[in-house]
Amino acid sequence: MHINDLKDTFAGSQKITIQDIIKFYEQFEKTTKRSTVDWRIHILVQNGILYRISRGVYSLSKKEAKEYIPEINRLLKNLSRKIHKQFPFIETCLWSTKWLNEFMLHQPGRFYVILEVEREVAESVFYALSDKRKDVFFSPSEEILNKYVINSIEPIIITNLTTEAPTQEVQNVSTTTLEKILVDIYCDPILFSAYQGAEMRRIYQNAFEKYNLNEPKMMRYANRRGKKDEMYELICQFKKVDD
Repeated sequence: MHINDLKDTFAGSQKITIQDIIKFYEQFEKTTKRSTVDWRIHILVQNGILYRISRGVYSLSKKEAKEYIPEINRLLKNLSRKIHKQFPFIETCLWSTKWLNEFMLHQPGRFYVILEVEREVAESVFYALSDKRKDVFFSPSEEILNKYVINSIEPIIITNLTTEAPTQEVQNVSTTTLEKILVDIYCDPILFSAYQGAEMRRIYQNAFEKYNLNEPKMMRYANRRGKKDEMYELICQFKKVDD
């Protein structure tokens, strides 16, 4: 793999293109197959040697790679504050489906606030919130989604938080990572029906092109949700080791 030579050659370079990498390996091999270079790039990314900046562009520095940091609005901040005031020791993950608009062509007009909490306290959290709001739903069925949730502007959907889910803290709010969002919309086709089919493929493609995604993190979470093999096949379609 000539990793030390690679680091020396591109030290200080903010952007490294696939053509740059091909030329680098041509120093050591008379002919370098594109498929071989693609495989090497994949291994280098997996091992934290290269970081994907955008489609076909890499860097040796993680600082150049764009990390996904969602925008936490006032609604999410207030909701998080209220929940943890009443339930100070529970784990939560709070996010909005509005964040998916960044990756979509046909954007839905209504959004969900997703509140994931530990299974043992999920019902208690539901009752606490539903005392103050009518648009709070706990693990709604497809029928409830189509009859009631669809008519709400920005309802709160409470679901069980999968253990060891990849979350992050942004502005003192425990929220999701992009890796988790991508796995969730695949694993919950009923709840996330607006993001299936061609739209989901577009979301995945744009996410992989725009952000530095941790594929092992996605695979571990997909395994927790019982979808490891399906997720592996899906990821392989959208990994951008390409032109």
